[in-house]
Amino acid sequence: MSEDDAHGHDHHEDFVELSVTLEEDQLRELEKLASEYAEELDQDWDVSAVIRVAVGDFLNKLGRIL
Repeated sequence: MSEDDAHGHDHHEDFVELSVTLEEDQLRELEKLASEYAEELDQDWDVSAVIRVAVGDFLNKLGRIL
């Protein structure tokens, strides 16, 4: 059985580790966002999580995923 988080989201995804090249200012902003989300939502957030949300939103807007 998969495990749900506090919001009922199912966390059964398989993650793949990869390297991403970003500009320094982009990384700083992603780190700020992760920190803000962690504080506002009282959850663990890191740059990887912010990037996953951003990529998911991008793919959703393109109609590639639901």
